[in-house]
Formats: sequence, structure tokens, C-alpha cells
Amino acid sequence: MELNRRRLLAAAALPLLGGFAAQRELEVPFVPTPHALVQRMLDLAEVGASDYLIDLGCGDGRIAVAAARRGARALGVDLDPLRIQEAAAAARIAGVESRVRFRRQDLFRTPIFDASVVAVYLLPEINLRLRPRLLTELRPGARIVSHAFDMGDWRAEAEETLDGRRIFLWIVPAVAGGRWALTGADGTWVLEIEQRYQEVSGTLTGDGRVLELRDAALRGAELRFTAADRNYRGTIDGAEIVGDGWRARRLA
Repeated sequence: MELNRRRLLAAAALPLLGGFAAQRELEVPFVPTPHALVQRMLDLAEVGASDYLIDLGCGDGRIAVAAARRGARALGVDLDPLRIQEAAAAARIAGVESRVRFRRQDLFRTPIFDASVVAVYLLPEINLRLRPRLLTELRPGARIVSHAFDMGDWRAEAEETLDGRRIFLWIVPAVAGGRWALTGADGTWVLEIEQRYQEVSGTLTGDGRVLELRDAALRGAELRFTAADRNYRGTIDGAEIVGDGWRARRLA
């Protein structure tokens, strides 16, 4: 399953996998995100008490501290020891030390699997180098929020501008691409899905018919499409899709 996930979601990013540069080699100047924009970034990602946010290149820690103030757990990493000291001091002043940690660490070596939200304010080339990890290591439904820079041809779910500054939101998609055996009240069909990031299309074949999927959409693990006169909604869980009155099992 992990192999399928890497093949299907990171295929467009393969040319970028030729060795991650250390953060030190792609130095990002410290430019603080305005506090109002920090709050809007957290709003866009719907950060709440159930979240664990990781800020990659945290600077003075203001995004992680703001997330902790909302009740979330947070981790900020940066290579600059002065920024880490400032961030730790900010957490103490805000009274959120129990919910936020800061670590002097290369962002490319930081484990991100447990994060439900990842925040970045880096450079375009670093976003692109991070993209394969974000797609394959984060769980479906995890949110990524970025100040200023996009993720290349991975289209953002949402984009906003505040005081001339852009912010972007992505939601990590589940692996939907491939062939599925779909079983419902009207028998068994073959569901074939083509996937590029969260964009999906395909066909439903059975009963002597080949039906094009219409209005197909993938948001995290939630898949929906229309075939003939029926609307399908389901949740992808590894090699299975569970819908209301139907199920699908991965064939390939």
C-alpha cells in the first residue's frame, strides 16, 4: 500500500527527488509573518485543540505559539539558535510551554508523520523539495498552509490575499487512483480512477455499460462522484472505500 501511495501521489514530483539539500544550503532569510496573517493562516487551516501543528522553519515561533493559544499542540523547528531562543521565550510569555516545543533541527530531517497541520514560509524551491514528503508522509486529510509561495503544479484547495500577502491551503489526498471492485445494491462494477494530486476522473464499468464519472472530487480521504443517475460518496481507508450502501475493494 505504501508503495502504491508513493507511486500515485509523488509521480509528478519524481524529478525533484534527486537528493534533498540541507536547509543550511537553501538558507531562508528570517522575515516574520505579520500577526494578523498568522491568525488568518490558522483560520484557513481550521486549527483547533485536536490538532498537532509543525512549523518547518519557525523563526521566532509566532505561528506555533498562536496555534498553542488555540489549544493545539505544536512543534517549531529552525536552524538558527537565536530564533529558537526567541521562540521558547515567546512560549513562556504566552503561557503555552506545555503545548509547544521548539527544536534546532534541519527541516528536511524533521519527522512529520504525526502532524495534522504543517505550516511553512520558505522559498519556492524548498516547497518543491518538501512536496514529495508532504504527499507521502502526512496522512490523508492533513492540512498544509503556506505564506507567500505555492507548491508548483499541486493546486491549492484555497488561496487568499491579505494586505497584499498570499496564503495557500492544501489538503493531503488519499490514494484513490487504480482499479476497484465496487459492490452495491445493483451488483458489482469495476471502478477505474485516474488521479493527479486531489484531481480525479475515471469510469464505472458493469452491466454492459461504461459510465464516465461526473463531478468527481477528492478531499482528503473523502471521495465523491456521480455515475448515471446515482451520487456516490465514500471514505477511502487504505485498500477499501466505504460508502453509504456500497463498498469498493482495491484490485490494482
